[in-house]
Amino acid sequence: MPHGKAGAQADDSSKLQPSDFRQLWLLDSEVTFLNHGSFGACPIPVLEFQQTLRQRLEQQPLLFFSRDFETLLDETRQTLAKFVGSASEDLVFVPNATTGVNAVLRSLPFTPNDELLTTNQEYNACRNALDFVAERTGATVVIADVPYPIASADQVIEPILQAVSSKTRLALLDHITSQTGLVLPIARLVQALTQRGVETLVDGAHAPGMVPLSLHDIGATYYTGNCHKWLCSPKGAAFLYVQRDRQDAIRPLTISHGANSPRRVGVAPLGEGRSRFQLEFDWMGTDDPTAYLSVAKAIEWMGLLLPGGWAELRANNRDKAIAARTLLCDLLQVEPPCPEEMLGSLATIPLPDGSYTQLQNALWDEFQIEVPIVPYPNPPKRLVRISAQLYNTLDQYAYLGRSLLTLFAN
Repeated sequence: MPHGKAGAQADDSSKLQPSDFRQLWLLDSEVTFLNHGSFGACPIPVLEFQQTLRQRLEQQPLLFFSRDFETLLDETRQTLAKFVGSASEDLVFVPNATTGVNAVLRSLPFTPNDELLTTNQEYNACRNALDFVAERTGATVVIADVPYPIASADQVIEPILQAVSSKTRLALLDHITSQTGLVLPIARLVQALTQRGVETLVDGAHAPGMVPLSLHDIGATYYTGNCHKWLCSPKGAAFLYVQRDRQDAIRPLTISHGANSPRRVGVAPLGEGRSRFQLEFDWMGTDDPTAYLSVAKAIEWMGLLLPGGWAELRANNRDKAIAARTLLCDLLQVEPPCPEEMLGSLATIPLPDGSYTQLQNALWDEFQIEVPIVPYPNPPKRLVRISAQLYNTLDQYAYLGRSLLTLFAN
């Protein structure tokens, strides 16, 4: 349950305003922080919970790792599995979604006859992983051009399906694009690709906590998502989902004790075995696992902040992002670049051409605004990407708009 002053405020959260919610985070009150999407921000009570776990670990490391850890991990995994709509047996923890993408890509045996499909809006780190694997195996990376600005979700589906051929082995797709903040029609895409015999690896870095999520209904072969962004867990917590019949092929980036563990299903006595999938990913060597073990607390805590729980929290953030985008588009006199139905709690607004680094630095140096200026599709084209979390106010977005106008006028 909530702790201390922050906990007392959250218990009566129906009376809190956005400026009050900010007190539940450690964010600097002198900074206009509009960039929750990059690294998230962990509430004080969740950080306090993590610290109690760290103290427990250090007080008796052998007890913690050898006797308690696996039970604690399974308990938080069950909570996470319920939240994302999957069986807990199909989930493992990884430090971040990029690690999840790498684990899948570097486990699969591609050949020079294979094509690996992705889009022009794929997250750079994961695109690099795809290129790395293609270079080592001789596979070909095929890029589907998803337009931006965009008028409808159909403009996402059409170019991706047109890029599929008889050689397409795997499609790497964002659920929510990092650069442009688009919520892609991922369930429709996965279904259409599966019907064509193409496995799907979904980079859902932003999805958990931003949009309703049911991995079972999406049906992707592989899905990875961050917990430190919109779930607000401590940094270093993400998950990888793998369909049950594909788990034997997927190995962690670090091979450790789980590779030959006698506790594997089929080796251990009936009822005592665990899948190699979880044995390998659950223990890759000594590390601080408290970020993983705090995920259930983050889900619980964030779900208490509004009377309607997570559904109201997601709707609140989305409505705020849409209102903020409208405000900024009006101030900057630009058209919204995508329909509202393709937005979650991120939104991007086109800006006049220019240096993205100079503009981002000026917003920070002169106005103490923390917001990303994105070079898209290529410099000098650029966007401003805003995030919306409970602690943000519309006044902050208005301040951003006025600051941009000031900088453009100089």
